[in-house]
Amino acid sequence: MTERPPATPLAREVEAFLAGLARTASPATLDAYRRDLAALLAFLAERDIDDWNGFDAALLRRFLGGERARGLAPRSLARRRSAISRLADHLVAAGRLTHNPVALTRAPRQPRHLPRPVDVDRLKGFLETPHDGSPLAVRDQAMLELFYSSGLRLAELAGLDLTDLQPERVRVLGKGGKPRQVPVGRHARRALDTWLALRETLAAPGETALFVGKRGTRLGHRAIQQRLALIARRRGLDEHLHPHRLRHSFASHLLESSQDLRAVQELLGHANLATTQVYTRLDWQHLAGSYDAAHPRARRRPAAAPDEEPS
Repeated sequence: MTERPPATPLAREVEAFLAGLARTASPATLDAYRRDLAALLAFLAERDIDDWNGFDAALLRRFLGGERARGLAPRSLARRRSAISRLADHLVAAGRLTHNPVALTRAPRQPRHLPRPVDVDRLKGFLETPHDGSPLAVRDQAMLELFYSSGLRLAELAGLDLTDLQPERVRVLGKGGKPRQVPVGRHARRALDTWLALRETLAAPGETALFVGKRGTRLGHRAIQQRLALIARRRGLDEHLHPHRLRHSFASHLLESSQDLRAVQELLGHANLATTQVYTRLDWQHLAGSYDAAHPRARRRPAAAPDEEPS
């Protein structure tokens, strides 16, 4: 049997970084960063660079330029850059780099995709559809209500422990391990109380997770996604439903009602206001449509015939 070659010093540093990241990042983020950094390591190996001191902004630009040239999408390119930036911060803290070279490069421009929330009345009817009252159905209802009530990310909901839930709020660990507290609405609180009364029928002894599966252990990301898709089909929602769609709906509906962008930013756990501002464009589209439909001066008039004078 062929022996595996020993890992390079650069690869060992990357593995140490990923091991630390695994304590706070979602499995999907961890897998993506592992692929991103493997591409960087391959690039450095081709150039016989075996020390982080040889990694500078010029080299990083060549790497990202090569990735762009081979057709990497802007969103994937931005994630590559983000993964490298977090690795560089780790290396600076460890004394392996003097500065983060990513700060000297420009982020790739991203296509502007507006989120599409579920219509508020349709979502209300969906959430109020009766279920069979089984422990799994009660658990699923609590997850649905909490996603929409508090705008949680998938990883945030999956990582919740019993101790994170308080009477009117929930403590979550957001991106980058940043904690925040988010209010829990009365419908979500009622659904959670119903679930907590039945949770012990599923939970294994000593399990701390708020949401557990049939085996009694913490419910995983994929299982939560599958349950939401299944419930949408069973309740006749003719749209694809996933956790981030509920988060988008939470933010859009809240902004339409409150017009408080800063509050929505805090509740979503966005580090930058620019990330939240996508919802202002969404809300503007809604308002512009209402204006066009209702304002007497906004209605388009049919074009005049060629032989008519415009009035």
